[in-house]
This record gives sequence, C-alpha cells and structure tokens, in this order.
Amino acid sequence: MELRMPMGEHMIRVEESEEEGAYVVRAELPGIDPAKDVEITVAGGVLTVHAERSEEKKEKHRSEFRYGSFTRSIRLPEGVNEEDISATYDQGMLTVKAPIGAVEKAARKIEITGGS
Repeated sequence: MELRMPMGEHMIRVEESEEEGAYVVRAELPGIDPAKDVEITVAGGVLTVHAERSEEKKEKHRSEFRYGSFTRSIRLPEGVNEEDISATYDQGMLTVKAPIGAVEKAARKIEITGGS
C-alpha cells in the first residue's frame, strides 16, 4: 500500500519496539528544536508526531537536507495507557514511551428483555 503525504510534507523514519512494559517509538529528527518545532499528539489510539524544519537563508551550491513539515502517525497497540505517554529528545533522536497495562474491562450485567 502506497502512503501519500501532502505536498511539502515528508515522512519521519521511526523504529518501534516493546521494552520493560512500554511501547517505544524512536524517531530520527536531527537539527530540530523539540521545544519549538515538534508536536506530539495522541487520540483514538493513534500517536502522531509532527515536526517542522525551517531552511536557513544562506548562499549554497547544493543541499540534500530536507526542510518543511515532517509527520508520522502510528497506531498504538491495545492496552497502551494514553494518559502516561512521555517523550524525550537527545542528539537528534525523539523517544516516545507509552506504558502498556492490562486492559481490564469491568463486568456488567446484561438485561434481558421480552419473555413472560
């Protein structure tokens, strides 16, 4: 299945794993100021990382750097506690940890209708 990004957007490369009771997503974001340029949201079991890198206006002959918007959405596994997700940034690597807990659903009584 081909993933199409809106014009001017690039996909963030990620690595996903489970470590010590947490679902971990690592994303390569070198040259980004995480306090200003990165937004992480979670809704409906989907984690979205959005970042922007602005091009410095300098005279140059050639550049292979990517500038603009970078976005990646990842479906979280069942049982992730969305309220306790944390993120750190170190040396160009964003790490997002989402604790995985047992999914406990309270038992509920089912009413029976009809009959005599």
